[in-house]
Amino acid sequence: MYDGPIIDAHHHLWEYGMGKHRWLMPVEGATEALGGLAPLRRDYLVADYLKDAAGHAVVGTVHIEAQWTEDDALGEILWLEGLDKTQGVALRYVARAPLGAPQAREVIARQAAIERVTGIRAILSHHPILPQKSFITRPDLAYDKDWRRDVGLIGEAGLHLELMMYPYQGKAVFDLAQAFPKLRIIVNHCGSPIDRDSAGMQRWRDALKLAASRPNVALKISNPGAYDHDWTPASIREVVQDCLAAFGVERAMFGTDYPVAALQMSYGEIYQNFKEAVAHLPGGDQRALFHDNARRFYRF
Repeated sequence: MYDGPIIDAHHHLWEYGMGKHRWLMPVEGATEALGGLAPLRRDYLVADYLKDAAGHAVVGTVHIEAQWTEDDALGEILWLEGLDKTQGVALRYVARAPLGAPQAREVIARQAAIERVTGIRAILSHHPILPQKSFITRPDLAYDKDWRRDVGLIGEAGLHLELMMYPYQGKAVFDLAQAFPKLRIIVNHCGSPIDRDSAGMQRWRDALKLAASRPNVALKISNPGAYDHDWTPASIREVVQDCLAAFGVERAMFGTDYPVAALQMSYGEIYQNFKEAVAHLPGGDQRALFHDNARRFYRF
């Protein structure tokens, strides 16, 4: 199995006591899509990440915005800039910006001026049947003219767009990629197979194939056990292989989504499952998924 260098293409850090992550606060209630959040209500800093990653050949990581309060979108990046980088944690950032709001242009420009920032993340995850599983309230957000205007600014600033989506947003992501063919779009968390019955999994596979039909879309195979509290190595392997069937090795990469993924499995279990799922691939393909593609997409 793969034993080479790893770039973890997706994780978060936070200082819980700062109160900057409202979605984690008990007063907000748990997000049902993720499950109970109590285990996450603590600091998760560089030392905590390194403890979880001990024994794995992690040579660099990408920090993804953790929904820091939107009225201070630059605050998270400035906080990250002050953290220790000597062991490769958070060498690149995907930041946040208030897309669709009047201040988005200025925020995007200021984020782009920070060398470690390579992209801006947006969330489209909306469930039309179970609203409690939705991360946003507007199912048509991807078609909003002001929101799209700011997506255009992301590309003009030399950044990529990172997206969270459910299978229900597969067509919206396709349309967005078609409207902005020069913009690199990276879909998070395997495209989120939120509905785990047979119909839901087929809907997810269809959405992956549709999004993948646009050459400017790539996929992050991160938090493969999300929404599956009864996961097994076989079920993780199936998810990974379906992702690769849609996007191929060239447009996919692995990430943990730690510490959020700790709600389902340990850091070691994530990488063990990844390694087992692709053990049949040539060594160069495995290295691309664990290291080289992330290095390329995030401009290490």
